[in-house]
Formats: sequence, C-alpha cells, structure tokens
Amino acid sequence: MNFYKDDTQLQDLLKELLDPAFYEFANRELAQFGAKCAAEIDERARFTDREGQPKLIKYDAFGEDVSRVWVNEGYRRTVEETYNTGIVGYVHKEIPGLGKKGNYIYSYAQGYLLSQTEPGFYCPVTLTMATAYLLDQYADDQIKGKFLPHVCSTGETALYEGATFLTERQGGSDVGANETKAIPFGDHYRLYGEKYFASNAGMCGVAMVLARREGAPGGTKGLTLFAVPWSREDGTLNGIRIRRLKDKLGVRAVPSAEVEFEGAEAYMIGDASKGFYYMMEALNLSRVCNAVASLGIMRRAYQEARNYASNRRSFGCRLIEFPMVKDTLSHMAVKHEIETRTLFRFLPQFDFVMNNRESADQKDIILNRLYIAILKKETAEQAIHFSHEAIELLGGNGFIEDFVTPRLLRDAQVLTVWEGAANILGLEVLRLFQKFQAHELFLEEMQSRIEKAAVGNEKWGVFVNQGLEKFKRLSSQILGASPDHQTFHSKKLAKLMVDILESVTALEYAKTENSRAQKVMEIFIERTWQEEQEFDESMKTVAYFEDIVLSGMMQESRE
Repeated sequence: MNFYKDDTQLQDLLKELLDPAFYEFANRELAQFGAKCAAEIDERARFTDREGQPKLIKYDAFGEDVSRVWVNEGYRRTVEETYNTGIVGYVHKEIPGLGKKGNYIYSYAQGYLLSQTEPGFYCPVTLTMATAYLLDQYADDQIKGKFLPHVCSTGETALYEGATFLTERQGGSDVGANETKAIPFGDHYRLYGEKYFASNAGMCGVAMVLARREGAPGGTKGLTLFAVPWSREDGTLNGIRIRRLKDKLGVRAVPSAEVEFEGAEAYMIGDASKGFYYMMEALNLSRVCNAVASLGIMRRAYQEARNYASNRRSFGCRLIEFPMVKDTLSHMAVKHEIETRTLFRFLPQFDFVMNNRESADQKDIILNRLYIAILKKETAEQAIHFSHEAIELLGGNGFIEDFVTPRLLRDAQVLTVWEGAANILGLEVLRLFQKFQAHELFLEEMQSRIEKAAVGNEKWGVFVNQGLEKFKRLSSQILGASPDHQTFHSKKLAKLMVDILESVTALEYAKTENSRAQKVMEIFIERTWQEEQEFDESMKTVAYFEDIVLSGMMQESRE
C-alpha cells in the first residue's frame, strides 16, 4: 500500500497546481513518503496510540522539577523523518536541487498523507508551521536568526518544533480574557501565568505565546506576541513547568499540557499592539491544516471501508456487491473527492495571501478567511461522518481496536473542536459579512464561476443557481435580523455556502472532459440539492459504481 500512489485524484490535482519541475520533484518525494506513511509510520502510530503515549516525568531523582515529556523511540523517528521531508522547512527556504522555495500546496499534500496514518502527529507539525510563519513574517532579524533556522530544519541543524499557546482557564475561546503577564527584563521580557491547553508542550523548542504587558489595555488589543524558548542555553528549563498532561479522547500522540510560566524568558514579536492579529493569521494557517487532517481521515476511512467490503463475504456475496453498500461507498468517494479538490484548488490563493499580506487584494484576503472558516467546519464534521460509516461497514470489527477505525473516529472528533468549533466558525462568517460585506464578494465570485462552469451542464447548474438564490434570501434576512437571530442562523449560513462552493467545484471538474468527473458531479449535486426520492428508480450511485469506485481500485492494483 502507498497512500500517494493509490490516490490518482491527488496526483492529478498536484499536476494541475504545480509547475512541471516542481511536480516532478513532488511526485517522486510524495511517493516515498506515501509508502512510509502506509507502512512503518502507521505501525508506530498504532503503538503510540495504544501503548506508547507521551508521559510526564515531573521530577528527577533529586526531587527537582524537570517537567520532561517522554515519547517513545518510534515517535522520535517519525519526528525526524517527517521534518526532514521539508513539510515545514521548504515553505520558507529553497529546496536543494530545485532552485526555489516550496509552497503550502506541497506541504499540505504531505500533511494529507501523514494524516491518513497519524493525525495526532500532524498536530505538532501544524504548530511548527504556525511558529515558522509567525517568525518569518513578523519577527525582527535578530529573533528570526535565533529561532527560524531551527524551526525550519531539515536535518542540517538542531530541530526546534513549535507551539502556539493561547488558551487559559478563564477564557477558553475568549482569548481577550487572557491574564498571562509580560514584565520587561533587560533586552527581553519575563512571563508569569499559565496556559491551560498547551499542545506539544515538552516537545517544542520554542513556543509562540500571547501575554499582556504592564499597562496594556484589556481585551485582545492589549495582547502581545512573544517567542518563548522551552530551555535556556545551558539546557535547563526556561522558567516553565508542566502541571499535568491532558488525558484526551483522541490524538493521543501529541502531548497537551497545563503549563505554568514562572519568569520564562520571552522575546517580543513585531508590533506590541498586534499580537492577537498575528496569532489569528497563524490560526488561519492552522485551520487549513485542520481541514487537511480531516480530509486525510476521510480518505483512510473510505479506503478501509472499501477494501473491507471488497473482501468480506456475507450471505454468499462480497459486501461490495450489495446495492446499499455501493450507494454508501459511491457517496463517500464523491464527497471526499470534491471536498479535496475544493480545498486544494483554493490553496494557490491561500499561498499568495499568506505570503503577500501587504500587496494582496482586499477581496482575496476576505474570501481567504471566509473559505477557510467554512471548509474547516465542513471537513471536520465529514471526518466524523466518514469514520462512522467505515465502522458501520466493518460491523463489529469496526468497533475493535485491532482495526484503525476506532482511532480514526476518536481522532476525528477533536478536529471539530481544535482551531475553532462550529459555533466559533459560524460567528467568524457573520463577522466577515457585517464588517467586510463578504456575502457580496462571495455571491459575485460564485456567480462568475457558475456562469463559466455550467456551460454544457445547464441542467445541473440550475440546482446550484437555486442554491445561490436561497443564499441571497437567507443572508439578507440574517443581516436584517436581531443579534440573536443572526447568531442562531450563522451555522446554517456557513453550511449553505460550503455546499455552493463545493458544487461549483464539481461543475468545474466536469468540464475537464473526464467522463468519470461528469458522473462524480452529477451524484454530488443530486445529493446536495435534490430532495431524497421516496423511490429512486435510477439508483445512480449503483449505476456509476464501477466508474467511481472500482476504477480507482483497479488503478491502485496496477500501481
């Protein structure tokens, strides 16, 4: 098995999105990484989840607080091998032999493969990506030189994994309630306070931390961003203590902790009044990582369900021969393919905005935030749904920890919470409407794309245009309603928008003159916009099953 070579749709997407030289490099490297993810990294992930979870070593033999986090040796090998691929580093530095930097498209393709085996490890990678972004974009040359080469290491220097510490007990998602203090001390600061949910604690070399300087105003405007090394130059803890590790439902590979700062050395990043703004930029990056991890879980769940159904016999037939199983697998294949295509086709815009904040068009910046919010919400919810479907198709075996499906469900559940739960994302959409008229920009963008994509597929374009008309009415009603009505309907609005966005992607996909893509589009739009029929005479998911599901399996077997 090879998670990359088995995924012809991903290969086709990357060929569309990368220039020929970069694609040749990526195709070769991803094939090697995809094989590793499907084999030894998968074995290590299983061991870490069940027997080798991180452990806190609070005190040494002399009773001194060392707050050290133990991880198993296989986990350490995964750390080394993954970062050496450039999953973080090549976003910010030149790829040897290619003569240019990488981009987020390539990095997220790596994250997609990794998440099919270990979304719990993709979390620390995400945090390191966010740390690298903040240092590269906003740190001065001295701070950047001190930390960035280590955060972006691909084996040539010591690796510093990253972390972003926001959450405090009294605030949670209300970051403006944070109380951690920053006191000036010579050329740097000292931090005092605590962070209640600090992922990658004990493994990170440097953490990006929000704290409030003396005399700063309350709320988010008074928060400043600091780079906080985990250890001092002599190897001792940098005024940091771990109170305990969290006992989590899923993503058990990543150590998440309650952390106390007792005079930790900290280095201010950028403008002291923009700490929250900087962290929100990094949060957008992390939300895309979250969506990528969700897509990885969806892909693994679909593969497990499809392969099991192909081999399991019941009532004298293989499960995959039953129409209701064909229907489930066809819908899973179609939803995953269109959702993956929607996200990856969006990445060039995301890549440009993240790297050109000063010159990017305001419309692109707003749509960037909007698409991230609605795609993060949808993919996370679908990861849970796909995991559930896989368990149901495996039956009793799907509920047994010897199979990967229970871990997929546990890991998927956290993705609805990390980087903003559905309620928070609904409010983000509402704010973008109220402050930047994002609804008008979205409508304009979708109308333009549908006009081109529906040519030759007018029958199917009608459904999507009807969805746009519904969006016009609903957004107008919501913006004219009371605050309670607005927040009440915000998630419904986000769901309608992602349905439109993905349907437009499906129409565009069908224009590639690929007969399979046409079938994928038809099933996706029917499922999204048409009311379920009492009696489905056509059973299109069964009729198209060979092209949509079996053709992919045959391609994998040839690989």
